[in-house]
Amino acid sequence: MMDWTDRHCRYFHRLLTRHALLYTEMLTSGAVIHGDRERLLRFDPAEHPLALQLGGSEPEELAQAAAIGEACGYDEVNLNVGCPSDRVQRGRFGACLMREPETVAAGVMAMRAAVGIPVTVKTRIGVDDRDRYRDLVDFVARVAAAGCLVFVIHARKAWLQGLSPKQNRELPPLRYDWVHWLKRDFPQLTVILNGGVLSLEQGAAHLPALDGFMLGRAAYHDPYQLAGADQRFYGLTAPPVPRAQAVQRLLPYVEAHLAEGGRLPNVTRHLLGLFHGQPGAKSWRRVLSQGAHRPGAGPELLEAALAAVAAEGARSERRGPATGIVERGLEVPVSEPAGPG
Repeated sequence: MMDWTDRHCRYFHRLLTRHALLYTEMLTSGAVIHGDRERLLRFDPAEHPLALQLGGSEPEELAQAAAIGEACGYDEVNLNVGCPSDRVQRGRFGACLMREPETVAAGVMAMRAAVGIPVTVKTRIGVDDRDRYRDLVDFVARVAAAGCLVFVIHARKAWLQGLSPKQNRELPPLRYDWVHWLKRDFPQLTVILNGGVLSLEQGAAHLPALDGFMLGRAAYHDPYQLAGADQRFYGLTAPPVPRAQAVQRLLPYVEAHLAEGGRLPNVTRHLLGLFHGQPGAKSWRRVLSQGAHRPGAGPELLEAALAAVAAEGARSERRGPATGIVERGLEVPVSEPAGPG
């Protein structure tokens, strides 16, 4: 989710769900240590609970980056051992580290010694020819022995030669059974499912056999589904916030961002999917996409986009049930980055 689940995305998602754990984009340990920490690590207190996702392979660097993250107030540090991009491979982190379980274990051990917050690992079920279930068991056993108690498992292997990152998200077959087997074989660990989960309903189907599930791109493209998470999984009784109300709650944040010299598209690019599948979705996207880059664009653009959605919804109602969409209505619950990736 690099370049996706930045602080603006996460703040918006937090308006939709109060309790789901959010992840940052994956940040390299070197960037955290030597980069612009204000830009890379800044977040709003409303984003809690929030995990910092790191990429790296040098234990000392990972430990230093984790300590910086803890000092900044993050609730968890997650080591990404699943990203298959070429850039990640050249930097010797991400999915290629599945070939080096001892390196991952050393990184986890160093981070745990440096911080008091949980250290977790996000991984694939295999990589290249290291793709037997017993290879996954060996990897998890070694990393768990270093003190990692939480594993987020993307239920696909990664082909690092011949497939693009996009293809690696789609072509290797999903093996949910392997993730279930892993929980069976390591009942003491917290095992979270990732990969191919497109909705809360699909994720819930894997519970209680597993300990949780992660929504990635599905939550970004259709964020409002996050609005149902608190009622379904965290016991809240209040109804989900309506989409329009979530946008209204976002306006002070947008005003503050612009007052700091920020640009409106920094925020609005994360909102385009809010009305996914609803009457007015096209109008919502059009108003935001065409207007956000114009000089002087401000919070009033979001209100104009809401008005366009309402107008299209009213036209749909006047057309009547024959359209097949009027019963879907306009006001539906609202949702949240994710964090990394």
